[in-house]
Amino acid sequence: MNLSASTKPNQAEVVYVVDDDEAVRDSLTWLLESNGYVVRCHASAERFLQSLQSTDKSTISCAILDVRMPGMSGLELQERLISENLPMPVAFITGHGDVSMAVSTMKRGAVDFIEKPFKENDLCGLVDRMLAKARVDYSQASQRKITQSLLSKLTGRERQVLERIVAGRLNKQIADDLGISIKTVEAHRANIMEKLNVNTVADLLRLALSDPQPN
Repeated sequence: MNLSASTKPNQAEVVYVVDDDEAVRDSLTWLLESNGYVVRCHASAERFLQSLQSTDKSTISCAILDVRMPGMSGLELQERLISENLPMPVAFITGHGDVSMAVSTMKRGAVDFIEKPFKENDLCGLVDRMLAKARVDYSQASQRKITQSLLSKLTGRERQVLERIVAGRLNKQIADDLGISIKTVEAHRANIMEKLNVNTVADLLRLALSDPQPN
């Protein structure tokens, strides 16, 4: 299933393979690289986590994990990635899987769970889905950082005014709520719009409501 140039994966994207079986690592590397993917292999979860410390956090990536490994298991690695806020899409490949294990990994956000032996088309399709999810996750995380950076420019009073704008309060109502003049509210609104780099109330609401953190 060699991909054409138009569908070849982005060379900046990385597929990690974490498996203690060297033959499996070699097989997956050959299969994925022959289809245009960039692959990085690790023989243990511990080595994989160590490698991430020096990895560019902006790299779009996903991981294929073995379930049973000496030391930290694939399931424990999945939990570690979640706890360290590394929302990298993962999938499990194993020869020892069962239904309950599959349900467990999927509930924790695994993209899929497939048993050996697997088909080349199935594996490449799985990797494509994981990388697509990684792109969306990275884009959303980047937008959240931009939004939070903009909101951090607001003063405490401006945040109070913004909260009330989002709640649908009118200038007079905001003035009454905060014990300030309508003109002061208008000045705060103008400052908020400028600091958040928006031109309309609709854009202001869209930006404010996209922030998962309380204002």
